[in-house]
Amino acid sequence: MEKIKPLLPTLKEKKRYVVYEVITTSCKKSDYSREILNNCKRFLGVLESAKAGIMHVLFNKEKQRGVVRVSSKYMNKLKLSLMFIKQLDEEDALIKSIGVSGTLRKAKEKYVAG
Repeated sequence: MEKIKPLLPTLKEKKRYVVYEVITTSCKKSDYSREILNNCKRFLGVLESAKAGIMHVLFNKEKQRGVVRVSSKYMNKLKLSLMFIKQLDEEDALIKSIGVSGTLRKAKEKYVAG
């Protein structure tokens, strides 16, 4: 049996970490990640959502900020789908894209923790 060779780094999919903030008028929920991913899937469709590799990474309850991992090719489409979200958990909400980073550590340091 032949051993499967690993992918070269140049052939791997490049990913970006998009940091967003949830702005609501009513009480703060602990985590909106599932609803945000479902809304993005509804906007992009199942096939494009799978190609984009959208994955929720973390959510900071105090600052109401979260991080989503996405393919670099679909970063703008993800930002657009976040912009179209008007309600979360049947309450008015606005989702603002704060920034983008190439590494999770930098995204946490610069946007979430800071």
